[in-house]
Amino acid sequence: MSSKSYILERVKQNKPMLSVLPVVPMFERKDDVSLISLFKENLEFVGGRLIELNSKEELNGQISEIYPDLKIIASTLNVEAANLDLNSIIDPHALKGIDLTIIQGDFGVAENGAIWIPANTISHRVLPFITQHLVIILDKTQLVCNMHQAYQKLDIHKADGFGVFLSGPSKTADIEQSLVIGAHGSRSLVVFLV
Repeated sequence: MSSKSYILERVKQNKPMLSVLPVVPMFERKDDVSLISLFKENLEFVGGRLIELNSKEELNGQISEIYPDLKIIASTLNVEAANLDLNSIIDPHALKGIDLTIIQGDFGVAENGAIWIPANTISHRVLPFITQHLVIILDKTQLVCNMHQAYQKLDIHKADGFGVFLSGPSKTADIEQSLVIGAHGSRSLVVFLV
């Protein structure tokens, strides 16, 4: 018997017992703070802005009021202000001049203001990052308390290989410990809660 065979045989004979994985609690909040107010507080803390709408019909008016002078507007949703046909763009490098991108978020996480953006809701992965300003539309009934609940909500088997939790506009404080907004992505984030 070779040394290799001997070692592998000994390893097979001495396998450790399988351990049961621990049960991880969901860390539910016990106070009566609403998920919307907690989400808003944390989104604003990371540099974002939350605007609650009564209906999707208010969306077009709000966008034209907040962003009256932007030239190139892309949207994965049916929005009047959008003037860039994303379906006609094959090369993501052609997206480099976008002023505003409007996309749909799947659900939001109240504890950190993060929003889950799956790849199947955006035509190009780079959209939320290459734009100067970002608007995310989010259903107010699709908020969870924390990341534990968020991961429970994700269906890994249905995922198409890409998704991102996005929280606030791009920022860094690595450069001389000064906070820079829009360092590696959008300079602003507005979330419309419908």
